[in-house]
Amino acid sequence: MELYIHIPFCKQKCRYCDFPSYAGFLSMADRYLEAVEKEMAYYSNHFSGETVTSVFIGGGTPSVLTGPQLKKLLTDMQRCFHIAEDAEITSEANPGTLKDAWLDAAAENGINRISLGMQAAQPELLRILGRIHSFDEVQQAVTDIRRHGIRNINLDLMFGLPTQTLEQWDETLKKAIALSPTHLSCYGLIPEENTPLKNDLDCGKLRLPEDEEERLMYDHCLQLLSENGYHQYEISNFALEGYECRHNLGYWQQIPYLGIGASSTSMLYCSDEQNLYYRQTNPADIAGYISMVDNKSFSQLPREAISRKDAQFETLMLGLRTNQGISQEQFFAMHQISLKDTCFYPQLLSLEQRQLMAC
Repeated sequence: MELYIHIPFCKQKCRYCDFPSYAGFLSMADRYLEAVEKEMAYYSNHFSGETVTSVFIGGGTPSVLTGPQLKKLLTDMQRCFHIAEDAEITSEANPGTLKDAWLDAAAENGINRISLGMQAAQPELLRILGRIHSFDEVQQAVTDIRRHGIRNINLDLMFGLPTQTLEQWDETLKKAIALSPTHLSCYGLIPEENTPLKNDLDCGKLRLPEDEEERLMYDHCLQLLSENGYHQYEISNFALEGYECRHNLGYWQQIPYLGIGASSTSMLYCSDEQNLYYRQTNPADIAGYISMVDNKSFSQLPREAISRKDAQFETLMLGLRTNQGISQEQFFAMHQISLKDTCFYPQLLSLEQRQLMAC
Protein backbone atom coordinates (compact mmCIF):
# COMPACT_ATOMS: atom_id res chain seq x y z
CA MET A 1 0.00 0.00 0.00
CA GLU A 2 1.09 3.57 -0.68
CA LEU A 3 0.40 6.61 1.48
CA TYR A 4 -0.25 10.19 0.36
CA ILE A 5 -0.44 13.09 2.83
CA HIS A 6 -1.69 16.49 1.69
CA ILE A 7 -0.40 19.76 3.15
CA PRO A 8 -2.75 22.46 1.80
CA PHE A 9 -0.81 25.55 2.88
CA CYS A 10 1.11 27.90 0.59
CA LYS A 11 2.99 31.13 1.11
CA GLN A 12 1.54 32.37 -2.20
CA LYS A 13 -0.70 30.52 -4.62
CA CYS A 14 0.79 30.14 -8.08
CA ARG A 15 -1.11 31.76 -10.93
CA TYR A 16 -1.60 28.47 -12.82
CA CYS A 17 -2.57 26.33 -9.84
CA ASP A 18 -6.05 24.86 -9.38
CA PHE A 19 -4.98 22.37 -6.70
CA PRO A 20 -6.71 22.62 -3.30
CA SER A 21 -4.08 24.81 -1.67
CA TYR A 22 -4.48 28.00 0.32
CA ALA A 23 -2.33 31.05 1.05
CA GLY A 24 -2.83 32.98 4.30
CA PHE A 25 -4.06 30.04 6.41
CA LEU A 26 -0.79 28.90 7.95
CA SER A 27 -2.07 29.84 11.42
CA MET A 28 -4.30 26.75 11.10
CA ALA A 29 -1.34 24.40 10.57
CA ASP A 30 -1.16 23.05 14.14
CA ARG A 31 -4.89 22.37 14.22
CA TYR A 32 -4.71 20.78 10.79
CA LEU A 33 -1.85 18.47 11.80
CA GLU A 34 -3.86 17.36 14.83
CA ALA A 35 -6.67 16.36 12.45
CA VAL A 36 -4.19 14.53 10.21
CA GLU A 37 -2.92 12.62 13.26
CA LYS A 38 -6.49 11.61 14.15
CA GLU A 39 -7.23 10.49 10.60
CA MET A 40 -4.05 8.41 10.47
CA ALA A 41 -4.91 6.84 13.84
CA TYR A 42 -8.37 5.94 12.52
CA TYR A 43 -7.00 4.20 9.43
CA SER A 44 -4.18 2.52 11.34
CA ASN A 45 -6.78 0.19 12.84
CA HIS A 46 -8.10 -0.72 9.39
CA PHE A 47 -4.68 -1.34 7.81
CA SER A 48 -2.71 -2.74 10.73
CA GLY A 49 -1.54 -5.67 8.61
CA GLU A 50 -0.47 -3.54 5.65
CA THR A 51 3.05 -2.37 4.90
CA VAL A 52 3.45 1.09 3.41
CA THR A 53 6.02 0.87 0.61
CA SER A 54 6.10 4.55 -0.34
CA VAL A 55 4.97 7.88 1.09
CA PHE A 56 4.41 11.14 -0.77
CA ILE A 57 3.84 14.40 1.13
CA GLY A 58 2.38 16.86 -1.34
CA GLY A 59 0.62 20.16 -1.43
CA GLY A 60 0.34 22.97 -1.37
CA THR A 61 3.82 23.53 -0.06
CA PRO A 62 4.91 21.08 2.67
CA SER A 63 8.09 23.13 3.20
CA VAL A 64 6.08 26.02 4.72
CA LEU A 65 5.72 23.86 7.84
CA THR A 66 8.14 24.53 10.68
CA GLY A 67 10.73 21.92 11.61
CA PRO A 68 8.77 20.82 14.71
CA GLN A 69 5.55 20.60 12.70
CA LEU A 70 7.20 18.37 10.08
CA LYS A 71 8.73 16.20 12.81
CA LYS A 72 5.32 15.76 14.41
CA LEU A 73 3.78 14.75 11.09
CA LEU A 74 6.46 12.17 10.38
CA THR A 75 6.54 10.68 13.89
CA ASP A 76 2.73 10.44 13.92
CA MET A 77 2.86 8.69 10.55
CA GLN A 78 5.48 6.20 11.69
CA ARG A 79 3.52 5.45 14.86
CA CYS A 80 0.28 4.82 12.98
CA PHE A 81 1.57 2.80 10.01
CA HIS A 82 4.09 0.08 9.37
CA ILE A 83 6.53 1.82 7.02
CA ALA A 84 8.83 -0.52 5.09
CA GLU A 85 12.50 -0.17 6.00
CA ASP A 86 13.37 0.63 2.39
CA ALA A 87 10.31 2.83 1.78
CA GLU A 88 10.67 5.80 -0.54
CA ILE A 89 9.50 8.83 1.47
CA THR A 90 9.14 11.94 -0.68
CA SER A 91 8.17 15.48 0.21
CA GLU A 92 7.52 18.31 -2.18
CA ALA A 93 9.30 21.56 -1.38
CA ASN A 94 9.46 25.10 -2.73
CA PRO A 95 12.89 26.74 -3.14
CA GLY A 96 11.48 29.98 -1.75
CA THR A 97 10.42 28.43 1.56
CA LEU A 98 13.08 25.80 2.27
CA LYS A 99 14.77 26.31 5.65
CA ASP A 100 17.49 24.42 7.54
CA ALA A 101 15.15 23.56 10.42
CA TRP A 102 12.72 21.91 7.98
CA LEU A 103 15.54 20.00 6.29
CA ASP A 104 16.90 18.91 9.69
CA ALA A 105 13.49 17.45 10.57
CA ALA A 106 13.16 15.84 7.13
CA ALA A 107 16.56 14.15 7.18
CA GLU A 108 16.28 13.02 10.82
CA ASN A 109 12.77 11.56 10.46
CA GLY A 110 12.88 9.46 7.33
CA ILE A 111 12.43 11.68 4.27
CA ASN A 112 14.84 10.38 1.64
CA ARG A 113 13.57 12.09 -1.51
CA ILE A 114 12.75 15.75 -2.21
CA SER A 115 10.69 16.97 -5.16
CA LEU A 116 11.63 20.59 -5.79
CA GLY A 117 9.49 22.97 -7.86
CA MET A 118 11.95 24.71 -10.19
CA GLN A 119 9.57 25.18 -13.18
CA ALA A 120 11.75 27.63 -15.18
CA ALA A 121 15.17 29.28 -15.08
CA GLN A 122 14.09 32.72 -16.34
CA PRO A 123 12.79 35.34 -13.85
CA GLU A 124 10.24 36.66 -16.34
CA LEU A 125 8.66 33.22 -16.73
CA LEU A 126 8.67 32.64 -12.98
CA ARG A 127 6.80 35.94 -12.57
CA ILE A 128 4.19 34.88 -15.15
CA LEU A 129 3.69 31.65 -13.19
CA GLY A 130 3.47 33.49 -9.87
CA ARG A 131 6.42 31.61 -8.39
CA ILE A 132 8.08 33.21 -5.37
CA HIS A 133 11.61 31.91 -5.97
CA SER A 134 14.54 32.64 -8.26
CA PHE A 135 16.83 30.18 -10.01
CA ASP A 136 19.59 31.15 -7.57
CA GLU A 137 17.33 29.88 -4.79
CA VAL A 138 16.87 26.61 -6.67
CA GLN A 139 20.64 26.17 -6.80
CA GLN A 140 20.95 26.97 -3.10
CA ALA A 141 18.08 24.60 -2.23
CA VAL A 142 19.75 21.70 -4.05
CA THR A 143 23.01 22.41 -2.20
CA ASP A 144 21.19 22.58 1.14
CA ILE A 145 19.26 19.35 0.51
CA ARG A 146 22.48 17.47 -0.26
CA ARG A 147 24.21 19.03 2.74
CA HIS A 148 21.52 17.37 4.88
CA GLY A 149 22.32 13.98 3.36
CA ILE A 150 19.34 13.66 1.00
CA ARG A 151 20.66 12.65 -2.44
CA ASN A 152 17.49 11.67 -4.26
CA ILE A 153 16.22 14.95 -5.75
CA ASN A 154 13.56 15.59 -8.38
CA LEU A 155 13.16 18.89 -10.19
CA ASP A 156 9.77 19.84 -11.64
CA LEU A 157 10.00 21.77 -14.92
CA MET A 158 7.29 23.25 -17.17
CA PHE A 159 7.20 23.93 -20.91
CA GLY A 160 4.64 25.47 -23.23
CA LEU A 161 4.47 28.56 -21.00
CA PRO A 162 3.16 31.93 -22.21
CA THR A 163 5.95 33.83 -24.05
CA GLN A 164 8.36 30.88 -23.57
CA THR A 165 10.68 30.15 -26.46
CA LEU A 166 12.50 26.97 -27.43
CA GLU A 167 15.76 28.71 -26.51
CA GLN A 168 14.47 29.46 -23.01
CA TRP A 169 13.32 25.87 -22.56
CA ASP A 170 16.75 24.65 -23.68
CA GLU A 171 18.36 26.95 -21.09
CA THR A 172 16.01 25.70 -18.36
CA LEU A 173 16.79 22.06 -19.17
CA LYS A 174 20.54 22.62 -19.27
CA LYS A 175 20.56 24.54 -15.99
CA ALA A 176 18.49 21.78 -14.37
CA ILE A 177 20.80 19.05 -15.70
CA ALA A 178 23.83 20.98 -14.39
CA LEU A 179 22.42 20.55 -10.87
CA SER A 180 22.67 16.74 -11.30
CA PRO A 181 19.23 15.75 -9.97
CA THR A 182 18.39 12.06 -9.95
CA HIS A 183 14.98 12.71 -11.53
CA LEU A 184 13.24 15.29 -13.71
CA SER A 185 9.52 15.78 -14.24
CA CYS A 186 8.78 17.86 -17.34
CA TYR A 187 5.15 18.93 -17.68
CA GLY A 188 3.44 20.74 -20.50
CA LEU A 189 1.33 23.59 -19.14
CA ILE A 190 -2.41 22.94 -19.09
CA PRO A 191 -4.22 26.25 -18.39
CA GLU A 192 -6.88 25.41 -15.81
CA GLU A 193 -10.22 27.19 -15.61
CA ASN A 194 -10.71 29.91 -12.98
CA THR A 195 -6.99 30.53 -12.50
CA PRO A 196 -5.39 33.96 -12.96
CA LEU A 197 -3.16 32.60 -15.71
CA LYS A 198 -6.12 31.22 -17.69
CA ASN A 199 -7.94 34.54 -17.29
CA ASP A 200 -4.92 36.37 -18.73
CA LEU A 201 -4.88 33.98 -21.70
CA ASP A 202 -8.63 34.33 -22.29
CA CYS A 203 -8.48 38.13 -22.41
CA GLY A 204 -5.43 38.17 -24.67
CA LYS A 205 -3.00 39.56 -22.11
CA LEU A 206 -0.82 36.49 -22.59
CA ARG A 207 -0.39 33.99 -25.43
CA LEU A 208 0.73 30.39 -25.42
CA PRO A 209 3.36 29.11 -27.86
CA GLU A 210 1.99 27.58 -31.06
CA ASP A 211 1.26 23.85 -30.92
CA GLU A 212 4.18 23.07 -33.22
CA GLU A 213 6.62 25.00 -31.02
CA GLU A 214 5.36 23.20 -27.91
CA ARG A 215 5.87 19.89 -29.73
CA LEU A 216 9.44 20.93 -30.55
CA MET A 217 9.99 21.71 -26.87
CA TYR A 218 8.85 18.22 -25.89
CA ASP A 219 10.98 16.53 -28.58
CA HIS A 220 13.99 18.58 -27.51
CA CYS A 221 13.41 17.49 -23.92
CA LEU A 222 13.39 13.81 -24.94
CA GLN A 223 16.64 14.17 -26.87
CA LEU A 224 18.58 16.32 -24.41
CA LEU A 225 17.67 14.31 -21.33
CA SER A 226 18.49 11.03 -23.07
CA GLU A 227 21.89 12.40 -24.09
CA ASN A 228 22.55 13.22 -20.42
CA GLY A 229 21.62 9.82 -18.98
CA TYR A 230 17.98 10.44 -18.01
CA HIS A 231 15.76 7.73 -19.44
CA GLN A 232 12.09 8.40 -20.00
CA TYR A 233 9.86 5.93 -18.17
CA GLU A 234 6.54 7.82 -18.36
CA ILE A 235 5.16 10.60 -20.55
CA SER A 236 6.50 13.39 -18.33
CA ASN A 237 9.05 11.63 -16.12
CA PHE A 238 12.76 10.96 -16.57
CA ALA A 239 15.27 9.37 -14.22
CA LEU A 240 18.81 8.21 -13.83
CA GLU A 241 18.92 4.42 -13.71
CA GLY A 242 17.37 3.18 -10.48
CA TYR A 243 15.83 6.52 -9.48
CA GLU A 244 12.35 6.17 -10.96
CA CYS A 245 9.72 7.55 -8.58
CA ARG A 246 8.39 4.44 -6.87
CA HIS A 247 5.33 6.25 -5.57
CA ASN A 248 4.18 7.44 -8.99
CA LEU A 249 4.93 4.05 -10.51
CA GLY A 250 2.52 2.66 -7.93
CA TYR A 251 -0.24 4.94 -9.19
CA TRP A 252 0.33 3.83 -12.78
CA GLN A 253 0.42 0.17 -11.70
CA GLN A 254 -2.82 0.52 -9.67
CA ILE A 255 -1.23 -0.26 -6.32
CA PRO A 256 -3.74 0.67 -3.58
CA TYR A 257 -3.14 4.00 -1.90
CA LEU A 258 -4.51 5.78 1.14
CA GLY A 259 -4.92 9.56 1.04
CA ILE A 260 -4.66 11.54 4.26
CA GLY A 261 -5.57 15.21 4.65
CA ALA A 262 -7.83 17.74 2.94
CA SER A 263 -8.81 16.82 -0.64
CA SER A 264 -6.80 13.57 -0.52
CA THR A 265 -8.12 10.66 -2.55
CA SER A 266 -7.80 6.99 -1.65
CA MET A 267 -8.01 4.03 -4.00
CA LEU A 268 -8.67 0.82 -2.11
CA TYR A 269 -9.57 -2.66 -3.30
CA CYS A 270 -12.87 -4.27 -2.34
CA SER A 271 -14.29 -7.78 -2.53
CA ASP A 272 -17.40 -6.83 -4.50
CA GLU A 273 -18.01 -9.20 -7.41
CA GLN A 274 -19.03 -6.29 -9.65
CA ASN A 275 -16.28 -3.84 -8.68
CA LEU A 276 -12.53 -4.18 -8.30
CA TYR A 277 -11.82 -1.10 -6.17
CA TYR A 278 -13.29 2.19 -5.05
CA ARG A 279 -12.17 5.77 -4.61
CA GLN A 280 -13.09 8.23 -1.93
CA THR A 281 -12.01 11.85 -1.47
CA ASN A 282 -11.82 13.98 1.65
CA PRO A 283 -13.37 17.47 1.80
CA ALA A 284 -11.17 19.97 -0.03
CA ASP A 285 -11.43 22.94 2.33
CA ILE A 286 -9.41 22.95 5.53
CA ALA A 287 -12.30 23.69 7.91
CA GLY A 288 -14.51 21.06 6.27
CA TYR A 289 -11.77 18.46 6.55
CA ILE A 290 -11.14 19.23 10.23
CA SER A 291 -14.87 19.04 10.90
CA MET A 292 -15.10 15.62 9.21
CA VAL A 293 -12.27 14.29 11.36
CA ASP A 294 -13.64 15.78 14.58
CA ASN A 295 -17.07 14.29 13.88
CA LYS A 296 -15.49 10.94 12.93
CA SER A 297 -17.62 10.85 9.78
CA PHE A 298 -15.10 8.90 7.67
CA SER A 299 -17.69 6.30 6.74
CA GLN A 300 -19.94 9.01 5.29
CA LEU A 301 -17.46 9.97 2.58
CA PRO A 302 -18.97 9.34 -0.87
CA ARG A 303 -17.41 6.35 -2.59
CA GLU A 304 -16.97 5.86 -6.33
CA ALA A 305 -17.07 2.16 -7.12
CA ILE A 306 -14.88 1.24 -10.10
CA SER A 307 -16.42 -1.58 -12.08
CA ARG A 308 -14.24 -4.39 -13.34
CA LYS A 309 -14.62 -3.15 -16.92
CA ASP A 310 -13.62 0.38 -15.92
CA ALA A 311 -10.68 -1.02 -13.96
CA GLN A 312 -9.54 -2.85 -17.10
CA PHE A 313 -9.71 0.41 -19.04
CA GLU A 314 -7.72 2.18 -16.33
CA THR A 315 -5.03 -0.52 -16.53
CA LEU A 316 -4.71 0.23 -20.24
CA MET A 317 -4.88 4.00 -19.85
CA LEU A 318 -2.32 4.13 -17.05
CA GLY A 319 -0.04 1.50 -18.56
CA LEU A 320 0.12 3.29 -21.90
CA ARG A 321 1.46 6.37 -20.11
CA THR A 322 4.60 4.41 -19.31
CA ASN A 323 7.40 3.32 -21.62
CA GLN A 324 7.13 -0.21 -20.24
CA GLY A 325 3.56 -0.49 -21.48
CA ILE A 326 1.20 -3.27 -20.46
CA SER A 327 2.15 -6.87 -19.87
CA GLN A 328 -0.55 -9.33 -20.95
CA GLU A 329 0.54 -11.60 -18.10
CA GLN A 330 0.13 -8.83 -15.53
CA PHE A 331 -3.19 -7.81 -17.07
CA PHE A 332 -4.50 -11.37 -16.69
CA ALA A 333 -3.18 -11.65 -13.13
CA MET A 334 -5.05 -8.49 -12.14
CA HIS A 335 -8.31 -9.03 -14.03
CA GLN A 336 -8.53 -12.80 -14.58
CA ILE A 337 -9.24 -12.20 -18.25
CA SER A 338 -7.00 -12.18 -21.28
CA LEU A 339 -6.44 -8.77 -22.84
CA LYS A 340 -7.44 -10.35 -26.16
CA ASP A 341 -10.87 -11.19 -24.72
CA THR A 342 -11.69 -7.64 -23.65
CA CYS A 343 -13.80 -5.20 -25.65
CA PHE A 344 -10.73 -2.95 -25.92
CA TYR A 345 -8.60 -5.35 -27.94
CA PRO A 346 -10.00 -4.45 -31.40
CA GLN A 347 -9.14 -0.81 -30.73
CA LEU A 348 -5.60 -1.79 -29.75
CA LEU A 349 -5.20 -3.77 -32.97
CA SER A 350 -6.49 -0.80 -34.96
CA LEU A 351 -3.88 1.44 -33.34
CA GLU A 352 -1.20 -1.13 -34.10
CA GLN A 353 -2.24 -1.30 -37.76
CA ARG A 354 -1.90 2.49 -37.94
CA GLN A 355 1.59 2.15 -36.39
CA LEU A 356 0.55 4.19 -33.37
CA MET A 357 1.46 1.42 -30.93
CA ALA A 358 2.87 -2.10 -30.82
CA CYS A 359 0.98 -5.08 -29.46
